[in-house]
Amino acid sequence: MADYGVALEYQDHIAIVRFDRPERRNAFNEAMWTAFDGVITQLKQKSPRVVILTGAGNQSFCAGFDVNVDNPQVAGLVEVIETHDRAPVEKLIRRIRSVVDELFDLPIPIIAAMNGSAYGGGAELAVRCDMRIMDPAAVLCFSEVRLGLMPDWGGAAALPRLIGPAHAAEMILTAREVHPEEALSCGLVNRVSLPGKALAESIDLARMIAANGPRAVRSALEVIRSTNSPSLERALEMEMEKAISLIATGECFYGISAFLAKEKPAFPDSEADTT
Repeated sequence: MADYGVALEYQDHIAIVRFDRPERRNAFNEAMWTAFDGVITQLKQKSPRVVILTGAGNQSFCAGFDVNVDNPQVAGLVEVIETHDRAPVEKLIRRIRSVVDELFDLPIPIIAAMNGSAYGGGAELAVRCDMRIMDPAAVLCFSEVRLGLMPDWGGAAALPRLIGPAHAAEMILTAREVHPEEALSCGLVNRVSLPGKALAESIDLARMIAANGPRAVRSALEVIRSTNSPSLERALEMEMEKAISLIATGECFYGISAFLAKEKPAFPDSEADTT
């Protein structure tokens, strides 16, 4: 079953959610968010024992937010950059986060089958999952600061709890690419798959989980996730607030413009220069 940019299929008790927009490296635009929201509603109704997230094609897991001008959500960002009014961007980010948080609030184990590279929001989705299997050709990159942005899908709050604040700070603040060997060694991923087998190995893992008592799995998962709360909840709210304020400064104008022009951004030195 597929909706625009997001496909949902079931294999017994396992739900596979596929980001299906390979021409844009599976990046999210407005229509994809609507489709993703609908898929999450279906997951609530069907209540599978395990959910797997993956990307279409063999190049990208997800490239995060689509910053191209044909994404209607970008027009809202331009308005914010021009007016420095928080309201439109707050509405956008809260809408995105409500969908993402709704997914990860499901009392169901979620596995990221990282079939390809995960950039920006795609990396954030991966680290918010309960488990991750990464293709040996994939890379993970918290690329937001290159654009004058910051993680706002929950990644800045989730990553330090996964690998520690020092490693997380380096990855997020440098926006460098993280390759599978490093991701495995620092605990960012559970395993590196055989080439092209991230989804297949994730399905094998999901079948092992799904064969166990569903109430037992959900009860254990609740306790495992509770080790991040309530501090995670506070960190998620702070991340959202800081991301909204950052976009309202207009700094991302320099980064996004340079990205679209395939140039290196030249960010102004002081906050006064962006207002």
